[in-house]
Amino acid sequence: MSAFAIGLLLGAGVFCIYWSWWPRQSGGVRPARRTLADRLRDELVQAGFESVTPAQLLTVSIVAFVVVGLGSYSMTRVVPIALCFAAMAAYGPRALVGMRARKRRTQLRDLWPDAVDNLASAVRAGLALPEALSQLAVRGPEELRPAFAAFAEDYRATGRFQDCLDRLKSRCADPVADRLVESLRIAREVGGSDLGRVLRTLSSFLREDGRTRAELETRQGWTVNAARLAAGAPWVVLAMMSIQPDSLKAYSSAAGTVVLAVGAAVTVVAYRLMVRIGRLPEDERVLR
Repeated sequence: MSAFAIGLLLGAGVFCIYWSWWPRQSGGVRPARRTLADRLRDELVQAGFESVTPAQLLTVSIVAFVVVGLGSYSMTRVVPIALCFAAMAAYGPRALVGMRARKRRTQLRDLWPDAVDNLASAVRAGLALPEALSQLAVRGPEELRPAFAAFAEDYRATGRFQDCLDRLKSRCADPVADRLVESLRIAREVGGSDLGRVLRTLSSFLREDGRTRAELETRQGWTVNAARLAAGAPWVVLAMMSIQPDSLKAYSSAAGTVVLAVGAAVTVVAYRLMVRIGRLPEDERVLR
């Protein structure tokens, strides 16, 4: 064997040893990343606006931007000030949806343990899983009854338990509902006698988590309120100063435009930072 062939084999062996140190990535399908439209859709459902789409919310924001911008410009005749208030108006619908979604998530966090307890009692009484879920439309918490009533109608119409569970997850758009649905799906497919124990454990965990979150939110609520007050106070002052002609002349110049732009950027960054620090992390829908 020539020296060239020996060197080639030696190089190939060294390369194979080197390549073996790097783990091979799995060839499975990677889960799709959540887009902004998906997050908006979940928040709209959580806020109780199931019939509103992200496109319609965007349209409302654009209309608010145009209407408030034109109204502010007609009153002040200063484009930078009009743009600032128009941007606030455009963000208003999105902020309203987020605030309502957080409020309803807090309310449902206290209701899910009761729903899980009712479901565990129905399973322990010998009801099948579809019937146990359907009876929550009558005996479950008031806020959760419409979703389970729709599940009962879907199951009576189609008889497809898996598809009805998927639609139930979409209607609730809640991490707790995702965990509950996937637990029931596994129990339906593989069977087992531990479903009641799993549901009772889930109920205890949800109650403890809700109690802990309530205490932390009470203690840290002042941080979020302070952030909102600090972010809104300068713009309230700006609205009051817009009545004076001298102030309008100052903000109509290039220097005034720069001051407004820098102030808006600092307000947004500071507000988001304070809210991020003071607000507890929300559960993600990892079992979509």
